[in-house]
Amino acid sequence: MASFRHQLSDHYVSLIQSTLINKDPCAGKAIHARIIKSGVHVGVLLINNLINLYAKTGFLVDARQLFDEMPVRNASSWNTIISAYAKQGRTGDAHHLFEEMPEPDSVSWTAMMVGYNQIGRFEKAIRMLIEMIHSNVMPTQYTFTSVLASCAAMKSLEIGRKIHSCVVKVGVGSYPSVGNSLLNMYAKSGDLLTAENVFNRMKLKSLSSWNTMLSMYMQYKRFDLALVQFEQMTDRDIVTWNSMISGYNQHGYDIKALDMFSNMLKNPILKPDKYTLASVLSACANLNNSNLGKQIHGHIVRTQFDLSGAVGNALISMYSKVGSVKLAQKIVQQNQISDLNIIAFTSLLDGYIKQGDMKPARQIFDSLKNRDVVVWTAMIVGYMQNGFNNEAINLFRSMIKEGPEPNSYTLAAMLSVSSSLASLEHGKQIHARAIKSESAPSISASNALINMYAKSGNINNAKRVFDIISCLNDTVTWTSMVISLAQHGHGKESLELFEKMLSFGIKPDHITYVGVISACTHMGLVKEGVEYFKLMQEKHGIEPTLSHHACMVDLYGRAGKLQEAYDVIQNMPIEPDVIAWGSLLASSCVHKNTDLAKIAAEKVLLIDPDNSGAYSALANAYSACGNWEEAADIRKLMKVKQVKKDQGFSWVQIRNKVHVFGAEDSVHPERVEIYQNMAEIWKEIKKLGFVPQTEAVLQDLDEEVKEQILMHHSEKLAIVFALMKTPKNSTLRIMKNLRVCKDCHSAIKFISQLVGREIIVRDATRFHHFKNGACSCHDYW
Repeated sequence: MASFRHQLSDHYVSLIQSTLINKDPCAGKAIHARIIKSGVHVGVLLINNLINLYAKTGFLVDARQLFDEMPVRNASSWNTIISAYAKQGRTGDAHHLFEEMPEPDSVSWTAMMVGYNQIGRFEKAIRMLIEMIHSNVMPTQYTFTSVLASCAAMKSLEIGRKIHSCVVKVGVGSYPSVGNSLLNMYAKSGDLLTAENVFNRMKLKSLSSWNTMLSMYMQYKRFDLALVQFEQMTDRDIVTWNSMISGYNQHGYDIKALDMFSNMLKNPILKPDKYTLASVLSACANLNNSNLGKQIHGHIVRTQFDLSGAVGNALISMYSKVGSVKLAQKIVQQNQISDLNIIAFTSLLDGYIKQGDMKPARQIFDSLKNRDVVVWTAMIVGYMQNGFNNEAINLFRSMIKEGPEPNSYTLAAMLSVSSSLASLEHGKQIHARAIKSESAPSISASNALINMYAKSGNINNAKRVFDIISCLNDTVTWTSMVISLAQHGHGKESLELFEKMLSFGIKPDHITYVGVISACTHMGLVKEGVEYFKLMQEKHGIEPTLSHHACMVDLYGRAGKLQEAYDVIQNMPIEPDVIAWGSLLASSCVHKNTDLAKIAAEKVLLIDPDNSGAYSALANAYSACGNWEEAADIRKLMKVKQVKKDQGFSWVQIRNKVHVFGAEDSVHPERVEIYQNMAEIWKEIKKLGFVPQTEAVLQDLDEEVKEQILMHHSEKLAIVFALMKTPKNSTLRIMKNLRVCKDCHSAIKFISQLVGREIIVRDATRFHHFKNGACSCHDYW
């Protein structure tokens, strides 16, 4: 009878093991019930198998209950439950049992290493090996396979070499699994020479060994060696082909990737998997080859390939990048894809940005299930790049409330939004957030902070941020400060900082030199500007761009050297653009050279026929010289061609609300009080010596009417309103879309003296800091 019960017990063990092979989750409990009913002898072996069955079919609680109820346990009992916890990532529970185990063996130690390796605690897995050796437990080939995987993941070559020595001492190097693990560790750690030695010494090379070498060569751009290895392989699987195709694609050799894919398809046995299709679709996108992309899409449809993962994302990304955004969105909608990866989402977003259509991009963003910080940042950047600054701010607020913690890229994007709006208050709030999240010291966020403070008119705070991170010797940081100082009228300080930059060995780029030459321009330092232009080419090997040539035109033009400015344009090795001709036009108007102004205006209109600024500037040049008929003809031409003049307007932000003013503003709800205050200030500054520059009104009108027009320029109205609504002694920050006129510039100097407050005006080209009757530009702008 006892013999029969033991036979029945063996039968149930066999039944359990066959159930594990079939992976039937429901069969376990049924077998367990039959064992109980049959009254069979329930020995340690049978219970161990039941524990293993429950653990591997998702019933870990039942497995643990069986283990706890066991009257007698052997090493296998402990190892089965420890391994079950470890493989499910519950290393805390596994380690607790491991500590209770009377004598952990090599299987127990290895199970713990597998668990730590699986959850990414690679250093802990390596420490477990050291403890294992100190406990006089001999590692096995399985132990080394696991711990070498941890070294490979960490790319820890030094530790990997020590473990290799241990492998040799223990004598398990001949096992193919250990050889492959060593090979993988050296390959991923970048030691190609040792990897080759390990490979060449391997007596038994599996397909995995060959694939590891192939992948390593492709990763490190040794395409010649990879191709030789590929040709030597008698057996190739889908991993082999994927290594070649993805390797070429990732390094920009997309045509070779597609050629390799074409050769693969000649083998009727091999079928592309998700990695193959993702790589070839990426290659199609990079080559802008929509036709081949559509053919691959056709193959995906015919084979009913799952679009929920990598393939769907690659397909969406491909269509977005080749300009077929509608097709990309159709795939999203038809397949109800809600797990777009960042590459697919940003590709779609970029497609919508190019079309100027952010609404569908936002719909997709809202539909995504798992929106990480990268996705949120991509959406915010999309709004920013397309000019939807308010939407960017609102989305950032939502991110703070319900999304992930913003990173330095998010904060840098939001600081750019604040810069665009010239909103100092918003910028300060983002700065506070950056400090709170410990992102302030990062270069990207700090550079954005410098730009934000500078563009918002607070050059002192920009300096403070620069002083904190200048020691990092980042070119962008130093360039940002050089340009900011120049824009704020601190030309001398800007050039001194540039010279300091050079003395520290920080290499300037083409943008740095735009800032340096601009600083010379705003100070009238023509000779110095010319010398820097030569230095840029001769010492730093930077070829002048259109921006540099335009700066040189501006440098000469503002100084009244119009012929030299014209010569720069005539001798440019590249076709002059609107900016270069526009700069010459502006200078010609200021210095009343109507002949040159006419030439420049004609060139501007040839490039940009609807450029209202060119018409207005030329008309103003004629008016300034008293040529009223010619000026009238230009204005008539504007009407005939239906060219509308750019309207000048100014704005000021008070208590988070932006107040906009136009010249002769008649819509502001407080216009009566504003005009009354303006009239009073006008009288007072006249007493201080202000003389209205009525010649700036380029119309044939009476002096009194001209003075009335000047009094109601937009920046003057914005200043009066700000004086009415802000505390005494506070700084006023006014923004203007066009260049400030001479009369306003003079008037604001006297207003700053009258009210005893600093007034910062940002116009189309620079900042003017008015204080105590003087301006930071020294009247040269």
